[in-house]
Amino acid sequence: MKKPFQRALKGKKSEDLEKKEITSLVDADYNRRTLFKKGINLMADHKLEDAVDVFEQALRIDPEDVETLMKLGYSRFHLDDHSEALRIYDKILDIDVTNPEAWNLKSLVHYEQKKYAKALASIEKAVESDPVYGMAWYNKACYQSLLSQIPESLESLKRSVEIDVKNARKSIRDKDFKNVKTEEGFKRIEEVVVLESIRQGYHTIGAIVWTTYMDRVDLEKALKKLMGKGLIVQNEKRDGLHRIPVWDLAPNVAKRMGEEKKGLFGITTKKLPIPVKNLKNLSESIQIAREAIEEENIEKTIDIFDEFIEISRSGNYMIENFFEEHREIRLWKIRLKDRGVDYFFDNKEKMLDLFDNIESTVTKKLREEVA
Repeated sequence: MKKPFQRALKGKKSEDLEKKEITSLVDADYNRRTLFKKGINLMADHKLEDAVDVFEQALRIDPEDVETLMKLGYSRFHLDDHSEALRIYDKILDIDVTNPEAWNLKSLVHYEQKKYAKALASIEKAVESDPVYGMAWYNKACYQSLLSQIPESLESLKRSVEIDVKNARKSIRDKDFKNVKTEEGFKRIEEVVVLESIRQGYHTIGAIVWTTYMDRVDLEKALKKLMGKGLIVQNEKRDGLHRIPVWDLAPNVAKRMGEEKKGLFGITTKKLPIPVKNLKNLSESIQIAREAIEEENIEKTIDIFDEFIEISRSGNYMIENFFEEHREIRLWKIRLKDRGVDYFFDNKEKMLDLFDNIESTVTKKLREEVA
């Protein structure tokens, strides 16, 4: 039996495809995005001069596209074209004076030029724009150290470590902190590094030196102070005929096993450790976020983003463990409110990929915590 309208439907489908092809050819934003992706690939291949050419082509289509300007400035900076990089970052700031990344990158250009006072002035704008920008606080601490602003440098470094504990370990080898390494405040940073190393499962002198890059003498001093504060305890393990000293977190510090309590019917149950609880909450929020994005429900997507942004919810955990992702989600929320549907569809796949990556890491950590 012949199906009515079959020929007409086929013709309509073909016509739609033709229109779509024509639209893609004349769609300026489509061409800009294509050039942008090409530039990113060239950067990944370390073909920076070629990347510059492609980004400049993209900017002829949209001279005020911040994302493209940022990558162009970054490429110019790594080609040691400092004056042009500064010009580009200033252009970004003319468009958005509160852009923390542009202020941070501008500070790095001044740093390379050894203009530390100018670097500090720029980085202060970055932390004003984004008070939880850990990298900016770290760079601020570096510049203050180089300018011999010792107390201020230690305070900024402490702030950066509170946002991202990995900054503590990074500071141990950073020559920019030469002026503050003998200060008591920096010794406390070293204690944080040692404590974190022990928490991660490194218990002997050799293993802790290897993971922290600390000098053995400084490490032994840090261990002694941590023991005096009751944060760690010293034990011994047998190695052949010898006994080797090892350090562990004090029982009251290591709460990973949780607290025992009586459940219904008098059965003893274990309270979920805080790390496991945080991971489970985050995992559930990721599922909701993925559903909202896949359903193309923009209002629901914006609402669930707050779960990953707000400090009172999972925001603090995100800052500590997924700092770049936290910043990306925060930016997406702002852009979705400003640009709506078009921005959503342009970034839908990128959002799903980000949450896939977070989910795989969270799942792995959950298995480790349960084990």
